[in-house]
Amino acid sequence: MSEYEKTGYLKEDFRYFHISTQNQLDFSYHYHDFHKILFFLKGDITYHVEGRSFDLLPQDLVLIPSGEIHRPVSRSSETYERIILYLSPDYLTSLSDGEAALTFCLEFARKQSSNVIRVPSVYRSRISAIFSQLEKEILAGQAERKPFAGNLYQHILVQEFLILLNRASLNRQSIYLQNSCENEKILQILDYIAGHLSEPLCIDRIAEEFFISRYHLMHLFKESTGYTVGNYITIKRLLYARSLIQKGTPVTQACYLSGFQNYSTFSRAYKKHFHTTARLD
Repeated sequence: MSEYEKTGYLKEDFRYFHISTQNQLDFSYHYHDFHKILFFLKGDITYHVEGRSFDLLPQDLVLIPSGEIHRPVSRSSETYERIILYLSPDYLTSLSDGEAALTFCLEFARKQSSNVIRVPSVYRSRISAIFSQLEKEILAGQAERKPFAGNLYQHILVQEFLILLNRASLNRQSIYLQNSCENEKILQILDYIAGHLSEPLCIDRIAEEFFISRYHLMHLFKESTGYTVGNYITIKRLLYARSLIQKGTPVTQACYLSGFQNYSTFSRAYKKHFHTTARLD
């Protein structure tokens, strides 16, 4: 098994979870095909996303776009409680009306180089109330006698939360947490990889670009992110290729645009990671 893998599947527009983990677990690095928003409630957690680290406080919101590799690290045996919302990228895009794109919060967080937003108390209380009502509706929908228009109401609540989250993103009192990782060079390396996926990339070239030894690069990358340079580049290229294919780019062209030099290698890697062949839907 590689150092990280895709976890979870989403066939619906969204899925809601309220989870408490009482034992200190070792979460592995992973990524999703969908967006993930986490509302942190309790615990002693540092969240790692793409080489960045964030020490969470209760009611922090963690925003993880599709394809970003992440994991929580529990620093003690304290109960880890959180609310998680999985969101289909197509669903989120469909909610935009041309003037108000509900993907704004994810895009703005990326510009802030942060995955965690700490919003004012007025937003936190409303978000808590929305999630409380959403949980009630989901439980009621599982009963034999379902409430009138329950599914519609669940969608309305999710959309209300997303509007609120996007408004909070624009609020000047909201705080985007700064990366607590001590080594900033790793972020520069990750940015470099992201900007050069379509070009030949190897450990020696990256080490030369950042004036560090090959061994030091491999050690630094593994220590800071939990995965090897080669595996990281491969999965990022695959994710980029898939996004190109979904936008209508011919498969062979997507292969080479994403940095693969050999179609057979690309095809095997694509099928291994996504459990399907590379093709236009």
